[in-house]
Amino acid sequence: MEFDELTAAAGDAEKGKKGSGWSRVFRGNKGLWISAVVAIVALIGGLLIGHFITSPADAANNAKAPDAGLITVPVEYGKLSNDVTIRSDISFADSVDVKLDTSSFSGGAIVTGQVPAVGTELKALSIVAEISGRPVFVLPGDLPSYRTLRIGVSGPDVLQLKQALASVGIAAGDVSNNVFDQALADGIAALYAQVGYPLPPSDEGADDGYRAAQQAVTDAQTNVNQAQAAYDKAASGTVDPVALKQADNAVASAKRTLADLEAKTGEERSESAIGDARDNLALAQLQRDQLFVAADTSSEWSALESARAGLSSAQESLEDARQAVQPYLPSSEVLYLTQLPRLVNEVNIARGSAPEGVAMTVSGATLELAGSVAAADGKLLAVGTVATFAMPDDSEHTATITKVEPGKNATDRWSVTLEPAPFTAEQIQQVQGSNVRVQIPVGATEGDVLSVPPSALTAGPGGESRVEVVVGDPRDGEDAETRLVTVETGLAAGGYVEVKPIKGELEEGDLVVVGS
Repeated sequence: MEFDELTAAAGDAEKGKKGSGWSRVFRGNKGLWISAVVAIVALIGGLLIGHFITSPADAANNAKAPDAGLITVPVEYGKLSNDVTIRSDISFADSVDVKLDTSSFSGGAIVTGQVPAVGTELKALSIVAEISGRPVFVLPGDLPSYRTLRIGVSGPDVLQLKQALASVGIAAGDVSNNVFDQALADGIAALYAQVGYPLPPSDEGADDGYRAAQQAVTDAQTNVNQAQAAYDKAASGTVDPVALKQADNAVASAKRTLADLEAKTGEERSESAIGDARDNLALAQLQRDQLFVAADTSSEWSALESARAGLSSAQESLEDARQAVQPYLPSSEVLYLTQLPRLVNEVNIARGSAPEGVAMTVSGATLELAGSVAAADGKLLAVGTVATFAMPDDSEHTATITKVEPGKNATDRWSVTLEPAPFTAEQIQQVQGSNVRVQIPVGATEGDVLSVPPSALTAGPGGESRVEVVVGDPRDGEDAETRLVTVETGLAAGGYVEVKPIKGELEEGDLVVVGS
């Protein structure tokens, strides 16, 4: 065999040994080799994808910018307003704690009935409680009851009572006079008859005192009558007929005696006796004449004056006694409340209990909205402004501002009170106690108007305001067809300005240029 052949044979043998080694390595690590191949393929694929595929962000960055167009907005049509927005609580107005006065009860005061239930409506003449059998009724007024009112007293509380009775149709006399008179006493009698309770009892002994005073007046009047008769008789000049007859007889007798003496003659005639007879006749005649002279009536007059003074004193005592039994109003039987009717919100008394502390809480029968606003916005609000708020069903409800009050300090928030439009019974249940967002217009157009953003307005050569209306396609940019419309501007609110075309046409939905 040649050397070359031996060498080749040896080489082949060596190659066979190497091939067998790699085969063994491959077969022993087959899973590893497969994972390596997959990883290499994935790497090559990722490189290819990254080279040929572009992300949206890169595409956007590499994209060519579009041709510039006109920026437009449509013309709006509707009501335009500037609003102040506040949060408001909805509740019944003017809550009041009611305390019952028991000062006029000599014994322990006990609630005996007429306790209203929560939700009861209280109006004039309503009974809020019965204390020891006596009523406590409601009358309109803002001055609390603080004393018993009876004939003779005067003051603002008397005036309030008169006006309160007049407001419920009960005559109470002159409602501008603050004196408790008989007309008011009669009005109180009518008041108790109307609420269905007897009058408050008179003070102990008052009725007996009144009857005694009446008898005293009767007796005093009798004394006056008798004294008057005696005086009239003494002052009339009437002569006692017996005394007159006696005087006449005396005169006649004196005349006869004188005649007999004058008829005598001679020694039987006595001038002395005749003189005496004449004197006796003159005396008899004088005595008779004295019967017709006015009598002295001083004693009878004094007696009459004394009797009259006694009658006057008795009559004054009778008036005092009469007033003591006239109708009156105890302070514990009336509760004055403003803004009637009201609703009972809470009751803290029950039949059989003693009325101590707050007996009940009442509020106005109407709901109100109460909120606050910054001082700067508060200055823009006015009483009578109509605001709006959303109901639970998303419907819109209106409310009118009734009160705007600044804070104590310049930086304090202002309080705002609104009266809502009437609610249904169901709506009251829905909104009571809720907090709502209230929009209060502080400037508004009268009805619907055209409006555009302020950026749509440009100034003309004469200073007039204009808008540029796009007629063609806004995407055409500067080549787009447009027209100018001269406008008159109005209220600016909510990012829009009211416009009214005065030269050219402008309608809702027209596209106006605000930029490019």
